[in-house]
Amino acid sequence: MNILILGGGGREHSLAWAVKQNPKCDRLIVAPGNAGIAMLAECADLDILDGAAVVTFAEENAVDFVIVGPEAPLAAGVADALRAAGILTFGPSAAAARLEASKGFTKEICDASGAPTAGYARFTDRAAAEDYIRVQGAPIVVKADGLAAGKGVIVAMTEAEALAAVADMFGGEFGEAGAEVVIEEFMDGEEASLFVLCDGKDVLAVGTAQDHKRVGDGDTGPNTGGMGAYSPAPVLSEAVLDQAMAEIVRPTVAEMARRGTPFQGVLYAGLMIEDGRARLVEYNVRFGDPECQVLMMRLGAQAFDLIHACAERRLGEMQVTWAADHALTVVMAAAGYPGAYAKGSQIRGLDELPEDSRHMVFHAGTAERDGSVVASGGRVLNVTARGASLAEARDRAYGMVDAIDWPGGFCRRDIGWRAL
Repeated sequence: MNILILGGGGREHSLAWAVKQNPKCDRLIVAPGNAGIAMLAECADLDILDGAAVVTFAEENAVDFVIVGPEAPLAAGVADALRAAGILTFGPSAAAARLEASKGFTKEICDASGAPTAGYARFTDRAAAEDYIRVQGAPIVVKADGLAAGKGVIVAMTEAEALAAVADMFGGEFGEAGAEVVIEEFMDGEEASLFVLCDGKDVLAVGTAQDHKRVGDGDTGPNTGGMGAYSPAPVLSEAVLDQAMAEIVRPTVAEMARRGTPFQGVLYAGLMIEDGRARLVEYNVRFGDPECQVLMMRLGAQAFDLIHACAERRLGEMQVTWAADHALTVVMAAAGYPGAYAKGSQIRGLDELPEDSRHMVFHAGTAERDGSVVASGGRVLNVTARGASLAEARDRAYGMVDAIDWPGGFCRRDIGWRAL
């Protein structure tokens, strides 16, 4: 098969790595790709938000199957354009992608399906939102309704923080994403991620993970797109997973189908777990980044078979085979991230690192310049390893981190601490 993956981050590098191992893959193209992806696939300069351009490219390159990586093209309807052209596609329609593109819509679906989640209110008026915060008090959670690259959520521990977040959102800090604001009750517990493939009818849980959102050790500092992750997540026991599937995921998928917008792709349920029960924090409609990296590391070549069956609506005949192991990824980011950071610093030492089924450096924000790899984004590398235990996976990953020569970068040194 000729396969096209849309995206150019660490998630897409790990997807490409897993797809490439499957014998069904004849030709692999990734658009736009990055310096690491270019080592295992063809990279194409393509506007992945332009459905018509993606369709034309797929037709001209005899592409059999398209895997959409990030949320923005899904929200823009690129999967719809591909399906309308008769091209097999993995990723939800724009209507189904609203589960990530609108926090308020997700709450509406939770109400309709009875899925347990935090109490909430929706606002398009700043004064009304501020009044609500003063009545509710803190801690409280303030969310920009739309897509904000993983940064439009403020867990406010004080009323002043919450009011400042509302002022920022209505003041344009997150652009159109903040035109509507969702304010939620603060949920206690431990957060974990559940990844479920859905083909519009059947669902299949394909893995659990936990990530570290805050920039600093001990979960301190501002929120980021994710500074590291590990899989499996011990807090997501079999009992909690069964409850989450029965009370949250399956009712959501059934409600989406009832509305005539069946969900087809990967549904990423962010869960808050307390006293052995899960409540929904949020949905994403694509693999998490950096959670995808640890999932692909553990799934290997079968990841493609599962994704392919999902797109062809054959999920009911599939099952997941897990190795009894652990994977952990450490994000190396450019100094200053998630604030202002410099681009263009050179990264050395990558050539000397092992690349096999237990050790991989997935590139996120990199580019090739004059034969060298340079940083081109905020989150730059995902240093990923597997081990028989989580401690072994951690030690292998940090061993690789320490072998990378990049003075312009930094990482957290405590990834996996919740489980360890």
